[in-house]
Amino acid sequence: MKVTTLCYPIIDGKVLLAKKKRGFGVGKLNGPGGKVEPGESIEAACRREVFEEVGVACVTIESRGTVEFVFPAKPEWNQICHIFVATQIQGDPIESDEMLPAWYPLDQIPYQEMWEDDPYWLPNVLSGGNVSTKFYFDKDAKLIKPEV
Repeated sequence: MKVTTLCYPIIDGKVLLAKKKRGFGVGKLNGPGGKVEPGESIEAACRREVFEEVGVACVTIESRGTVEFVFPAKPEWNQICHIFVATQIQGDPIESDEMLPAWYPLDQIPYQEMWEDDPYWLPNVLSGGNVSTKFYFDKDAKLIKPEV
């Protein structure tokens, strides 16, 4: 099972989300993040991925728990994702070859453009809570079984 990260920078009542331009999850809005490399700490991976994908440095990040994503038909997609919130960043978000970032007011999150599981757990994280849950998806990456 892959170990991954997602980070949600929250500044002045807005959260930084980014539209995935290529690869897994293309077309969906998400927090920046990605795979933890061998020998890399989870926190270091989070900081590296945010910088690579949207060009900002996370000054402070807080761990908010984990979400396990299970794809029985495609086990190579299975992952345990460590969720972080950044409360201070340096730099302005920029588009990369992988993601197009934009700020969204916390009360106007476009869940219809995100993964189907996000409405189950992300509001709690964005309001200061933690998460520890698991979601199951079919062969087409459609949500089949939330465990909340």
